[in-house]
Amino acid sequence: MAKPQDVDAYILAAPAEARPTLEAVRAVFRSTLPGAEERIAWGVPIYRVHRDVGGFAAYTGHVSVGLTGSLLPDDVRAKLEERGYRTGKRTIRVRFDQEVPVTAIRQVLKAAAR
Repeated sequence: MAKPQDVDAYILAAPAEARPTLEAVRAVFRSTLPGAEERIAWGVPIYRVHRDVGGFAAYTGHVSVGLTGSLLPDDVRAKLEERGYRTGKRTIRVRFDQEVPVTAIRQVLKAAAR
């Protein structure tokens, strides 16, 4: 992808199959962090509330949702993995054929924004 200037451009530049997941994840970030600054940093959408909280990025076959300073709690990771999501210490991988785990993302974003 070319370097986007804003989140709208990032989503439009992503492959068509990634866009619905990107839009859904963006909606979760916006509704959970209503006063957050939405910007592009490191080439991907990042949300800032007093400091960078998290963001997301499109990859082949999935969208990665990540926290910038916090770790995913072990119980959240375990529940997500039971439901078929892959996780890392700070990331949730959402395949294009999966539903966006809205509740889990909201939970970790709220905790990270505190």
